[in-house]
Amino acid sequence: MHVPDGFINAPVSVAAGVVAAAAVAVSLRGARRELDERTAPLAGLVAAFIFAVQMLNFPVAAGTSGHLLGGALAAILVGPYTGVLCVSVVLLMQGILFADGGLTALGVNVTVMGVVTVVVAYGIFRGLLGILPPTRRSVTVAAFTGALLSVPAAAAAFTAVYAIGGTTDVPIGKVITAMVGVHVLIGIGEAAITAATVGAVIAVRPDLVHGARGLTAPLKLRVDGALVDAPAAAAAPAATGAGAGSTRKVWATGLVTALVLAGFVSFYASANPDGLEKVAADKGIDEKAEEHAAADSPLADYSVKDVDDARLSGGLAGVIGVGVTVVAGTGIFWAVRRRRTEDLTATSTSVSAG
Repeated sequence: MHVPDGFINAPVSVAAGVVAAAAVAVSLRGARRELDERTAPLAGLVAAFIFAVQMLNFPVAAGTSGHLLGGALAAILVGPYTGVLCVSVVLLMQGILFADGGLTALGVNVTVMGVVTVVVAYGIFRGLLGILPPTRRSVTVAAFTGALLSVPAAAAAFTAVYAIGGTTDVPIGKVITAMVGVHVLIGIGEAAITAATVGAVIAVRPDLVHGARGLTAPLKLRVDGALVDAPAAAAAPAATGAGAGSTRKVWATGLVTALVLAGFVSFYASANPDGLEKVAADKGIDEKAEEHAAADSPLADYSVKDVDDARLSGGLAGVIGVGVTVVAGTGIFWAVRRRRTEDLTATSTSVSAG
């Protein structure tokens, strides 16, 4: 659903940019509360994983494909504020390096694909967890539902933006019917990927899943034949599994998976246009589409310039994209984490002085 340059006029693109910038600013502050020494590197990995899976377009209807948006997955794994930042990092890397998603439309893309999907998915996710039994299965079911509904919500949000600032005269009723219709189907794929990924992480390290925190049963000890709650000091090691070593194992496994998906599996992705591209072509939305400012990038269209073999070219581009995204994302999230540490230190110092 990457909106290219030329779909939305300049005033609305600027306004969307302001909204996106404000959302990122709020998310930077909110992410300080979500990130710790375990989740900061995981957040960078989540961004890289979303980048990789977005290369895997899957068929959803005759001549149409879809791909992961990622807002639901990121919000549930690392928190809603950090989730907005994850998707924003991915969109920035795609726009600058791969000419995917217009640069003047970056604000629209961050707002629609990042903010809307995270808000809708995480809101539904938390709402369902409030009424479902506190189990891991409930987390997976809530993740599936939130992800499913977040995609047509994003499609409706794009239609609303287009209704205000679209550059072609197309009946909005036809646009929203087509956009929401095809993105409901894409949402099923989004939901399946999100639920499977969240379920896989929960099975190994439930404490690393932001949306599953608080669902782990307290550690019990048998004393004189009766079960009693373990002291906090005893419960802490059990809650973190194998500790730092286990976290590194999860990170390494996730990174290898992302590299394999982007570097190899992506070659078998559907070549059909995605939902927005198909609707734009059918309804005439793309009449004033503009060439991407980064069209001459050596990685444009997810291929390496001057590498003739299509499989090798696409695979190398995918691997480079995963590498750049994980480095950029991890750097950003560690910086946010350090800021949180500095804030806590300053607060502790102030309290002590008082």
